[in-house]
Amino acid sequence: MAQPELLTAPVGAVVARMRALDAALPARDGVAVFNRVYLAVTEEVDRRLHAGEFPDPRAAAALDVRFAERYLAAVDAAAADRRPPACWRPLFQLRRHPGVRPLQFALAGINAHIGHDLALAVVDACRTLGCAPADLEDEFERVGDLLVSLEERVREDLMPGPDLLQIADPLTHLLGSWSLERARDATWAAARALWALRHCADVAEEFTERLDAVVGFAGRMLLTPLAD
Repeated sequence: MAQPELLTAPVGAVVARMRALDAALPARDGVAVFNRVYLAVTEEVDRRLHAGEFPDPRAAAALDVRFAERYLAAVDAAAADRRPPACWRPLFQLRRHPGVRPLQFALAGINAHIGHDLALAVVDACRTLGCAPADLEDEFERVGDLLVSLEERVREDLMPGPDLLQIADPLTHLLGSWSLERARDATWAAARALWALRHCADVAEEFTERLDAVVGFAGRMLLTPLAD
């Protein structure tokens, strides 16, 4: 088995890139809000890899790195004035909108990354490792459990206090309209479908484009500007 430091080195490089983004972006920037959330997840994956807590650390590291690369590619595209995937466009377009609250930015980023990027990352990792999605299911579930626990913490940290968040507040409706658990289940189904379609390039491309568009639509709804 490869040494832990060899397995986690690529994850460490991803963590370093996210830390650099955190230092460079204004704190209220919508991408910065999501980046802090995702950095916490990736640091925890890195810690668990070093601690030997993944049954298959090579698979876990491959999935984590391929997953992160999708987000970082969207960041690079936006920085170069190129169009990022449709799932990311709402966050980059509205990242400085004063009417969008930090919790909305965080959830819109999670929506894009889980709803679209994770399915493609599973396929990327399978190609890297020479395996099928079923072989990565344990790693997928462990990373998903981390994301669910983090989403709960994000809601607690960024949710307005009970004196500010009333039942009629539009944010209450937006938060109730999206679920990471449901998004994760849909992502696993999408990853399996994409793997089954891997020899049908045209159909796989169309499936990916439709997935990207649908996730982008959900992200745009999550980023609906709200009055204070």
